[in-house]
Amino acid sequence: MPEDLIIGAGLAKPSNKGGKPYDTFRNRIMFPIRDARGRAIAFGGRAMDPNDNAKYLNSPETELFDKGRSLYNHGPARSASGRGSTLVVAEGYMDVIALAEGGFQSSVAPLGTAITENQLQMLWRMSDEPIIALDGDKAGIRAAMRLIDLALPLLEAGKSLRFAIMPEGKDPDDMIRSEGPDAVRAVLDQAMPMVKLLWQRETEGKVFDSPERKAALDKALREKIKLIRDPSIRKHYGEDVKEMRWQLFRGNRDSGGGGGYQPRSGKGGGFRDGARAPWKPGKGFGPIPQPRATTRASLVAGAEDEYFAAMREAVILATAITTPDVIREFETSLERLQCADPDLAALRDMVLRYGIDAPDRLREEIDWSLGPHALENLFALRHVAIIPCLRKPGDTELASMTLAEELAKLEARRGLDAELAEAEEDLDGLADEALTWRLRQAAEARNRAVRSENEDKATYDVGKNGARLNRDERDAFGALLDRIGFSEK
Repeated sequence: MPEDLIIGAGLAKPSNKGGKPYDTFRNRIMFPIRDARGRAIAFGGRAMDPNDNAKYLNSPETELFDKGRSLYNHGPARSASGRGSTLVVAEGYMDVIALAEGGFQSSVAPLGTAITENQLQMLWRMSDEPIIALDGDKAGIRAAMRLIDLALPLLEAGKSLRFAIMPEGKDPDDMIRSEGPDAVRAVLDQAMPMVKLLWQRETEGKVFDSPERKAALDKALREKIKLIRDPSIRKHYGEDVKEMRWQLFRGNRDSGGGGGYQPRSGKGGGFRDGARAPWKPGKGFGPIPQPRATTRASLVAGAEDEYFAAMREAVILATAITTPDVIREFETSLERLQCADPDLAALRDMVLRYGIDAPDRLREEIDWSLGPHALENLFALRHVAIIPCLRKPGDTELASMTLAEELAKLEARRGLDAELAEAEEDLDGLADEALTWRLRQAAEARNRAVRSENEDKATYDVGKNGARLNRDERDAFGALLDRIGFSEK
């Protein structure tokens, strides 16, 4: 073969010293790289010397070989995939050879570089959902993360990726030789969808113990989801991310503390079909937690605290459902709702799960998950039915004012209850005037917190018959009488 063709094919390289060309793959085991039709277009070589700086070496790009548009074992993998075999993408051709010998005939690998957009499209032409089998080391994880950023803008309906991360320090070749094909198959069977790996990348090793850190996570995830061009896929990614966020921030709490919503069926709960009774303490709209009757704090705080807290929570949720455009503004405060009543907790979960990303489906999702009478029962509550937001759905200004006021009252009230609980502990010791003053101040502050800013602020006098007289109205009436002149006819 002429020397120029040998060099052009990448089999040899010209000498820098003016001598004869030297063999590119000297002292290496060579593997032919073929195109989809089985024609050899390049070679890969594994060094026989363990001290060689380049363990693996591929042919340089030539007129025949474009690394970014080629896959190792492309033709056989395409045929096997057409017969229903799962397409597995490994990191190198040694992994592919081991996988094929282990029964995974539809296996391919990129050629010395990260997967390119062209290679990704080639993979999707063979399989709608290839499994990316990566080594369980830092380099493998980094490769997976790079691939996520590449794939997000290219996702289409039915076209995605799943990721199987090998045990730390191993690749498919190692696992097959040491543990057999079944061990690899078990890892492949647990391959995770791309959205979960995206979530893992943004959350692993991080602590979200402040609103700022949570906001940073939300921003990072939103920026990644925005890369998805398909609006339907973008919407579903948003829903899945919101669900995982829910589990991270609330999933480990009990229902009273905001645990993630689990659809309920069967007996119990005020949202079951046909539950129409008005809400009374401990009945109908879920049980109201009973006060601690045996403690002195309950005498100070009052058993009505939980009752009125649940009333305000019902108003807050009804407002959010009626005007979901305000949910994003109050998302953090809504997440902090205690909702000791399990039915209110379920409603809160639905509001946060769908109210931001799918507000137009919020009512439909509530009906589907909680039953057709869930909203009917909520809006039928007397203290909910009278709020102006129900009469003016979609009025964002009115809804924002209502939520801000109700949430502020709840926050103040619960903070004061915590202070009273601390005072209760002090009562076990010596009660003195300082403690008495502290309890009195806390009680007065609590009373101020529950008053509406829009309440009647008029000053009243008490008449002889015990009736309240508005002082301003009485003075105005007196002035009117003074102006009236009486004369005899």
